[in-house]
Amino acid sequence: MKKFFFIAVMVSGSLMLKAQTHVELGLKGGLNVATLSTAASNNNIDPRISANLGGLAHIHITKEFAVQPELFFSGQGAKQTISNVEYKTNLNYIQIPVLLQYMIGTGFRLETGPQLGFLVSAKNKAGDVTVDVKDGYKKTDLAWVFGAGYLTSSGFGIDARYNLGLAKINDNNAAKVANRVFAIGVFYQFKAMKH
Repeated sequence: MKKFFFIAVMVSGSLMLKAQTHVELGLKGGLNVATLSTAASNNNIDPRISANLGGLAHIHITKEFAVQPELFFSGQGAKQTISNVEYKTNLNYIQIPVLLQYMIGTGFRLETGPQLGFLVSAKNKAGDVTVDVKDGYKKTDLAWVFGAGYLTSSGFGIDARYNLGLAKINDNNAAKVANRVFAIGVFYQFKAMKH
């Protein structure tokens, strides 16, 4: 999967160089509703509500298609309550998706593509006690993104995404744990730079 991600990056780069493209840089931010998928029998997992914030490059290849690489911070993880004690798993990533977008009509867009994540921090919190558990997680994560958005004529837009974690993120022999994130947000695309 890592090879596929880097191939996607190389292909999008070559398309940008060969085609008559224009690039719109932008900023984005929003809300994450994140949880963890596990094969273990415990299903009492609640979502962690956190934020995402970063930048994007919207690269038009044709009138209908664009490639959009991004770089942003993403708060993920989950929480659960056991015997009236709340346990939180706070995972923070730097995410780099490369999305293929299909523009419909005057502002709607559908998007999908791979996402590579780099773990910044991992902490477990039980009540008032916080423990660093970064050594128990893999340093990278792979996901596939599905989403839709709408861009207004002013450059502001809204989008919604589901990030399906494909890789096992726990660095041990326990049952596979994977990220699941639903994200909603706003973005702003600056004036196009023509090439």
